[in-house]
Amino acid sequence: MPYVEVRGGSIRVKWWGGEYRLDADGKATRRKKYESASGPEPGVPFDDEDEAYNYGLDREHEVRHGTHIPRANSKTVMRDYCWMWLDAQDLRDTSTTRYRSRLRARIVPYWGERSVGEITTWEYEAWKKGLQASAARGELSHYYVDQLISLFGMLMTDAVVKYKLRSESPVIRQRNRGRYRKKQRETKQPMQMAVLHALATNAYRVWGFAGWTYIWTLAFTGMRPPGEMWGLRREFASPTWPASDPDPERRESMMQRYGPNTMPAIRVQYQSQYERGQRKQVGPKYDSHRTLVVPPFLHEMHAALLASHDSPWVFPALGGGQMGTQWGKTYWPYIRGGAPERSARRDRIRQEIHPVPEMVGKRIYLLRHGHREWLEEDGHPRIAMETRMGHEVAGVEGLYSNLTPPMERRIAETLQERWEAFWGMGVWWSPPFPTLLPEG
Repeated sequence: MPYVEVRGGSIRVKWWGGEYRLDADGKATRRKKYESASGPEPGVPFDDEDEAYNYGLDREHEVRHGTHIPRANSKTVMRDYCWMWLDAQDLRDTSTTRYRSRLRARIVPYWGERSVGEITTWEYEAWKKGLQASAARGELSHYYVDQLISLFGMLMTDAVVKYKLRSESPVIRQRNRGRYRKKQRETKQPMQMAVLHALATNAYRVWGFAGWTYIWTLAFTGMRPPGEMWGLRREFASPTWPASDPDPERRESMMQRYGPNTMPAIRVQYQSQYERGQRKQVGPKYDSHRTLVVPPFLHEMHAALLASHDSPWVFPALGGGQMGTQWGKTYWPYIRGGAPERSARRDRIRQEIHPVPEMVGKRIYLLRHGHREWLEEDGHPRIAMETRMGHEVAGVEGLYSNLTPPMERRIAETLQERWEAFWGMGVWWSPPFPTLLPEG
């Protein structure tokens, strides 16, 4: 039972917190560890002894029912908890880096000196409203704000469920409450072949035949840029795979279904990522290893591209190595935004490049979105679309459905038809297919 102490003008209540003291060897003794409080909230004293006694009874009720949070735990400050939480997560290096950046930039500076157990819903809502106001003024992106709010929600949920630092989360999600705010989405237009042709033409002028093939490959396979595209190795391209697959078991099974003379396909086996500053080949996002059939025209492009260089990467950088951070500095800005003749010469581009108005300021990831739109327009089954995009279909539908060879052949046929229809509309520029120069 709790007991109340009256000292001068203050009232304090003590209760057993459900734990025992430890001896020098770390073993529990028979001595109970008591907790105490001088008021129902920090800075607010008890009005009388009855209020203090009832407060202690409530705490002991929590102890008996396993919902009690030790006061020492709840006083853990956020600046310590955030980094302990991050160290405990099993994440890929890129996710860890992203979380660390957001914690350091926004969450720890704002909440760092507060105890985990003291944060209230009122305070959380005020912080959230301030971030959303910054996004509305254009100071922060809406995506960044959503990710900050999501990360803070994970911190508070784990503080309740896993680490027992508080009894309930201050993050309360309620649908259809408050003023309606339409979710901000990126403005997109249907992907047009003429726009892709303009991008591919610019990519050829910046990057050569690898750039031309890169744009068409992304648009006609829906691979995730940049990781899956940069991580595509020669042995997994359609002219060589599956005969060149290093896994004997997979090679044997895949050769019964795919091949340059049967159904050309690309194997998405890796993506390229930086881990602790080092470039590494890791599995694709969500471990979405998959096989992507390609239309005949794209297979021919890849055959010509591989014949023109001896790099292990299908899309090597201009220097012959693997593409990396230079993509966002000296490749994509010119491909989508163009370059005047003077700046083009400064960056070793031989001619003026005209901007592509529909893509100025846009992400290349939109080409992946456009591929999904094409699949929907052509009426392919949902299981075929989701599998190609590297997604899983949940529930019974995903359990019983399967991607079949006729589905894949139909995808390759509709993509080839789209390509041929575009070139049949008029005269479009195309680069000559390259060949590897003979030795000497």
